[in-house]
Amino acid sequence: MLSKRNLLGLLGLLVVLSLALAACGPAATPEPTEPPAEEATQPPAEEGSFLERAEAGEFEGTTVELMGAVAGGDEEARLDSVNQAFTDMTGIEVEYEGTGDFEVLINTRVEGGDPPDVAMVPQPGMKDRFAEAGELIPLWDSIIERVEENYAPVWLDLGSYDGTPYGVFHRVNGKSFIWYPKPAFEEAGYEIPETWDELIALSDQIVADGAAPWCIGISAQASTGWVATDWMENLMLRTAGPEVYDQWVQHEVPFDSEPVRNAASYMEEIWFNDDYVLGGTNTILQETFQDAPVPMFNDPPDCYLHSQGNFVTNFFPQEIQDNLDEEVGVFGFPEIDPEYGIPIMGGGDQMLMFNDRPEVRAYMEFITTSDSVEPWARAGGALFPHQDQNVDWYPTEVEQTLAELFLSAEVFRFDASDLMPAEVGTGSFWTGMVDWVSGTDLDTVLQEIDASWPEE
Repeated sequence: MLSKRNLLGLLGLLVVLSLALAACGPAATPEPTEPPAEEATQPPAEEGSFLERAEAGEFEGTTVELMGAVAGGDEEARLDSVNQAFTDMTGIEVEYEGTGDFEVLINTRVEGGDPPDVAMVPQPGMKDRFAEAGELIPLWDSIIERVEENYAPVWLDLGSYDGTPYGVFHRVNGKSFIWYPKPAFEEAGYEIPETWDELIALSDQIVADGAAPWCIGISAQASTGWVATDWMENLMLRTAGPEVYDQWVQHEVPFDSEPVRNAASYMEEIWFNDDYVLGGTNTILQETFQDAPVPMFNDPPDCYLHSQGNFVTNFFPQEIQDNLDEEVGVFGFPEIDPEYGIPIMGGGDQMLMFNDRPEVRAYMEFITTSDSVEPWARAGGALFPHQDQNVDWYPTEVEQTLAELFLSAEVFRFDASDLMPAEVGTGSFWTGMVDWVSGTDLDTVLQEIDASWPEE
């Protein structure tokens, strides 16, 4: 047992030690004068335009890593020209990784905790998965304002998940166009139809003149059927409208329903009319989608109309491609119900941001501007939704017409088969359309597609 004297001594020692520690404490742990390096690059929540700061040289010498599915050839060269324009403007380098295995590699990198700064994503479902998992940086006020100013309202909605905007769209494509051989079409005195009824009247006139109105072919090896689903999607937008179209994509409106049957009746009016289709309905499954438009350019044309996306010009004969404006005309898939007008159905790449640094934000803001459009538009081969673009940048009248159709459309929707579960969108929907063209009755086809929808 401690004596009273020893106890007092011990207490005194403890007091001295505590005073010493208090005196030394602040000196041992000084207040930091700047945040840690990994936090120093994080931008404030509200900072205004990062692109303006980048143009002033604030982030010069930094790097942004971009990843996408554009790999090699002319397309990657055109994307590189866009990125070079950003570098010239800001001094920020863009390191681009293009890969044909994009979907696999981007998922691997995100799951491994090593995502690129920005990914150029063509699949809306991928954006939704990353957003739901908390992997994406939401758009901020200044860039949202820019999107609202420079895009039709639909694009902010398409780039959002659960009400929060994440994606900024850049390159887009459309599948709501009808092509024709311009010199022969005009020489015959045919006029561009603005409604479905006028389209049918034009088809009847071409038949009366001794030719087939339509060239249609859907053979595409393992992907056979997608051309037919594109027709159904365009007809759904024009007969049922965008709201029902969205419900159909979510299976809130089933395939075996009146809106889908109604759309199919319009498709049947052309596809199942042997007088309308070059070679008759039986040739639709035999003709490849690449070769289908070629007979339009025979002399005289064997057919006069072909519905396909803006990429179809790549499959025209080379001499036609070399003289596109003189040889080819194009117009929008016409309206059926005036309430829904002439919507555009297609796809597009949206930029998604994974890492939050000022230079990355500057790149995302750059993508919303016409400066990011001009290099690629002048080179051709793509369309863009930016309202401030100049359609004269496009090198051909055909592409200028396509751009004008895109910009004038009040409604844009993604290809429904790309949005549906894979079991349906690239499965039973494709095969069901093939079965229908082969002779299976529509009731059976629609019921089988519904039965294939995965249970939640």
